[in-house]
Amino acid sequence: MLRNGATRLALRAVPTPIRPTASFKPAAQWSTQFSSVASKRPQISALTQFNPIQFALTRRNLSQERKDAEKRYAQEEIKPTPETVSATSTIHPIVGEVGDTDRAQHKGDVSSGVKGDLHTIRETFNLSEVPREAYTIGLAGVLPYLATSVSTVACAYELNHAVAGAGYLMSTSTASQLLHILEPLQVGYGAVILSFLGAIHWGLEFAGYGGHQGYKRYAIGVWTPAVAWPTLLMPVEYALITQFVGFTVLYYVDTRAAYRGWTPPWYAIYRFVLTFIVGASIVVTLIGRGEIADKDVHKIPGAVQRAKELRDNPQEKMAEQEEAIRIQSQEESDEAKDQAAK
Repeated sequence: MLRNGATRLALRAVPTPIRPTASFKPAAQWSTQFSSVASKRPQISALTQFNPIQFALTRRNLSQERKDAEKRYAQEEIKPTPETVSATSTIHPIVGEVGDTDRAQHKGDVSSGVKGDLHTIRETFNLSEVPREAYTIGLAGVLPYLATSVSTVACAYELNHAVAGAGYLMSTSTASQLLHILEPLQVGYGAVILSFLGAIHWGLEFAGYGGHQGYKRYAIGVWTPAVAWPTLLMPVEYALITQFVGFTVLYYVDTRAAYRGWTPPWYAIYRFVLTFIVGASIVVTLIGRGEIADKDVHKIPGAVQRAKELRDNPQEKMAEQEEAIRIQSQEESDEAKDQAAK
């Protein structure tokens, strides 16, 4: 309980502001009239804890004009305008704003936002600073990798849709043989590209671009061939996945190097284009090979498989080869005798 009479009188002098409830949405016209009147009223901030002394000092420092305004607005009566209220005047749409002007403004904001995003993307993938020679030769260098990927998908399609051993463009035996030729080509060429991209950092270190970084930059050119060339001994699927991871990690390393000034500024976006083409080619090849995973396609034995066979039974293999050579020579001699007899 407040025992100070001056404090109680000060509390009575506080005007009670009229505020609409949260659930009530006034009409546009009525809200405009209310806002114009309320804007003239003196604004009193909400008090979490009432301080009588601070309030008394604040009231004492008010100007006479403001005191007169408080008295005038305290006695003012707000006139109701029920004719401005309708069934839809208090409804706010969930999507969009009220009025054609607001909708047009909203559409303008969306279109300007889309244009801004497109401009950002165009600036991000701007290749105008890339030297023309590096850009042309770099794209030409990844075309063979892309060609092997597309050819793998074509061979897989022929094997899947062949009827009685014949496809649309080639027979199943031709498609199978071509597929076996494409496998080592793609894996080997991928190892060459990955090693070449790592060797670029050795050249930058020799030239001293961005300063001499020493072992940190030399290491980039060392681990790339260490990852790339062992993939030649792996099965095709595992080799392609390993190379995909290698290309992705090297792209991240090149991006950080460009950020630190170890490479030209355009090198990061240049590497993104090349990595995107190579990565997409690997994914397409894996999808094509997944389509023929259940097919009975004869696979050419790899280097590891041939070495294992020679290690397990070299004598038997040599005996079989000698027997095959003897039989072939015997058949050739018999054919020669038959022709001589005729």
